[in-house]
Amino acid sequence: MIPELGHFAMALAVALAVAQAILPLWGAARNDARMMATAGPLATGQLLAMTVSFAALVWAYVISDFSVGNVASNSHTLKPLLYKITGTWGNHEGSLLLWCLLLAGCAAAVAGFGRKLPTRLRARVIGVLGLVAAGFLLFSLLTSNPFIRIWPPPMEGRDLNPLLQDPGLAFHPPLLYAGYVGFSIAFAFAVAALLEGRLDAAWGRWVRPWTLAAWAFLTAGIALGSWWAYYELGWGGYWFWDPVENASLMPWLTGTALLHSAIVVEKREALRIWTVLLAIATFSLSLMGTFLVRSGVLNSVHAFANDPTRGMFILALLLATIGGALALFAWRAPKLAPTGLFAPISREGALVLNNILLCTITSVVFAGTLWPLVADLLFGIKFSVGAPFFNSTIIWIALPLLLAMAIGPMLAWKRASLEDAARRLWPACVVALLVGGIAFWGAPVLPALGFMLAAWLAAGSLLDVAGRARFRPSRLGTVPRAAWGTAIAHIGMAMSIAGICGMALASETTALMRPGETLTHAGYDWKLVAVNDRTGPNYAARAATLELRRGGDLIVTMHPERHSFSTQRMTTTEAAIHTNGIADFYVVLGEERDGAAIMRLHYNPLAPWIWLGALVMALGGFLSLSDRSLRLGVPRRASAALQEATA
Repeated sequence: MIPELGHFAMALAVALAVAQAILPLWGAARNDARMMATAGPLATGQLLAMTVSFAALVWAYVISDFSVGNVASNSHTLKPLLYKITGTWGNHEGSLLLWCLLLAGCAAAVAGFGRKLPTRLRARVIGVLGLVAAGFLLFSLLTSNPFIRIWPPPMEGRDLNPLLQDPGLAFHPPLLYAGYVGFSIAFAFAVAALLEGRLDAAWGRWVRPWTLAAWAFLTAGIALGSWWAYYELGWGGYWFWDPVENASLMPWLTGTALLHSAIVVEKREALRIWTVLLAIATFSLSLMGTFLVRSGVLNSVHAFANDPTRGMFILALLLATIGGALALFAWRAPKLAPTGLFAPISREGALVLNNILLCTITSVVFAGTLWPLVADLLFGIKFSVGAPFFNSTIIWIALPLLLAMAIGPMLAWKRASLEDAARRLWPACVVALLVGGIAFWGAPVLPALGFMLAAWLAAGSLLDVAGRARFRPSRLGTVPRAAWGTAIAHIGMAMSIAGICGMALASETTALMRPGETLTHAGYDWKLVAVNDRTGPNYAARAATLELRRGGDLIVTMHPERHSFSTQRMTTTEAAIHTNGIADFYVVLGEERDGAAIMRLHYNPLAPWIWLGALVMALGGFLSLSDRSLRLGVPRRASAALQEATA
């Protein structure tokens, strides 16, 4: 009965989403206050319906209701409770239901927190979100229904993919989807502005918090997914340039550009057309990532099952959303005449350069990800684009980007002087040169250059905060939290860059070791003590005990494992990782031969900084979001003008 309730609630959500898409937009076009007033209640009703639907699916997983086909295909009675719950979104149907739930939550959030918005703008934003929600809900209901019953129900389920039975993958999809779906709000604001024919500083102030929240969630989601790949897949790397990894990176890059462009709109009412286009592009790339994952056109460890019907439905939805938004942009953008003139050497100019470089990187990733598909489709040529292409291309675009990131905050709005910025940044230059000198002494050229630019960016960010406090510790409390958040996010980027450069110095060795044998690697002694059997809740394991020593002193005892899942007939590796904050000691247990085990030993300098830096970036975003002036303040002049236009 509970699954039928969930099915009915999803169908009800479709009806509410369709009404949410029609009534507020029609009311805004006719200036009908009663129809526009339906936007909030309809959005809230859709969220309640989706909450009931998603809760019903979670309940079916928790009680192992194998009469529901989705549960039978992705769960098992022996699976731990955590993975029964997270298995809800560990498959195509459940993850899409989570997407629709978050989309409903976005519309309800705008309805709840956007009461100070002009009535017509608020109605149009919620109406556009309803239109997008209606498309995804229809896709879920017609092609990906998670509540379909099967008869007779099996005695046992087929279990979840063992690679997904991990805490990292338990929380990675919700965070990632919160970022993807969060950008739908910026998209809705952009479409609403095009329909309104009006975009000013107040619009930039309203769209910034939603963009910032989506960016922070997406940053945390990508970091968590990368960390999972690092320790769960057992290959010792942090980024494989997998097509689905690239699909999440592209909206992050354009979302970062959008976040900076919105600042220019708010402060100077410039870059308005560019900002609207970035908002459309960012959500479009999020939708494209959904299409790539769920259509089956990509072969990836992340991708779900191949289903041409689903792929065509998503492709049609993608074309309708992107094509409709771009057609509206082509029609209405000329009305958004450029304003807010500025000199090339200014903070606006630095942000434009920042956006150009970010979008250039996005274009490279886009081409490298999709060109193999296009070549196969049009010319029948099969090939893949791997890490060498991306690394050799993107690094030369990223270097000037890092250089400009520290200079931009030091420049004045409208017109500035590089000489003044250089005068303020000379301590950062000294720090960067010192770090670069040390790095060039012991590292290859490119990693050393990366270390130098990371030090430059971190020192420049600290100088920006210190300058705002007039270099008085007693005045640090007067620095706005938004400024602190920006500096912390930039420092987090510097930490991640330093971690990536450190991984370029990593060392690895593979050896066949017997219990009692010791291998020296990276200046440490790695002793294999024993290899034993262990039983897990739904798997059998072989666990090694390995001692890490230096100079005869025991540092840590590590336990790498191999898990064998009988239901899925699949074996996974569980790397053992010990970190001291400066480096990771990383061990993988391989196959065994004649009483000996294949051991893969890694020494990864600064590896923890990659994910710590990403989390610091996300923390900086959330800290900025906590600034009350950013969340609630609206320029009075622009707000009053909009209210008059609405009246």
